[in-house]
Amino acid sequence: MPKSDGRLEQLFEKGHFVVTGELGPPKSVDVDLVKEKAGHLLGCVDAVNITDNQTAIVRMSSFATALLVQGQGLEPVMQITCRDRNRIAIQSDVIGAAAHGIHNILCLTGDHQCFGNHPTSKNVYDIDSIQLIAMIKAMRDEGVFACGEEIRVSKKADVKPPQVFIGAAANPFGDPFEFRVIRLAKKVAAGANFIQTQCIYDMERFAEWMKQVRNRGLHEKVKIIAGVTPLKSVGMAKYMRDSVAGMMVPDSYIDRLNKAENAAEEGIAICIEQMQQLCEIEGVAGIHLMAIEWEHKVKGIVEKAGLLPRPTI
Repeated sequence: MPKSDGRLEQLFEKGHFVVTGELGPPKSVDVDLVKEKAGHLLGCVDAVNITDNQTAIVRMSSFATALLVQGQGLEPVMQITCRDRNRIAIQSDVIGAAAHGIHNILCLTGDHQCFGNHPTSKNVYDIDSIQLIAMIKAMRDEGVFACGEEIRVSKKADVKPPQVFIGAAANPFGDPFEFRVIRLAKKVAAGANFIQTQCIYDMERFAEWMKQVRNRGLHEKVKIIAGVTPLKSVGMAKYMRDSVAGMMVPDSYIDRLNKAENAAEEGIAICIEQMQQLCEIEGVAGIHLMAIEWEHKVKGIVEKAGLLPRPTI
């Protein structure tokens, strides 16, 4: 039974290997920048994540940006974090998004505000990401709000729940490693339909995580989209290795970037190799390409990875 009318879900149902992208909203009302980024992604990805004030920095809302992207012909995956809104506001956004034909919602706890540009602001965290998944699933499948009330305008009116495809995130690299797949299982049990992972550099560790996923049969219950981010420089690689929690960047990649005449091009070559390897791992249902402020490189990367043209519905 379809959960939504979205392209992403339909591609999964037809057995296609999907490619999703990412678009970070601007720190202003720069609509033209959103359209420019969307133009680079159109025809190269099957859906595009719209981040929700990523790294706790104020940006155009994920809802508003998703509407703009949708108008450009791309299917948005609207991120919702638990950091900034309580369950009342979140449920309101879910209904509003569904009313505008936004079919995919990615549920995240959200980066702590101390990392952003308003470190003294008050966070909310009324619920966490697993509770958010369960809440949206109940809205969709049972037609009820978190308080138990039915989603309808009056007692005589029909129940009209939001029809959404529910996503969640997973980090295969955090410690303790053996708990990573347990947390994934909790998100699947709560109602996640697809999973997008943290960006992958340590392929061996990711392969081991996927082995644990298959051992539990989770790959048969949820669609797993493996995340990749092209490295732009040696400095970026070292920062990802040393300063980003739960990130593992092998020294071999840093050595390759150091020796390369053009580190950016070498970073893209590494990303393409990773994508090709990920396509061969059992249980991986797609690639999530996070080309941070490098949207103009996405077409070339996807094409060289052998993933163009994208399938049509």
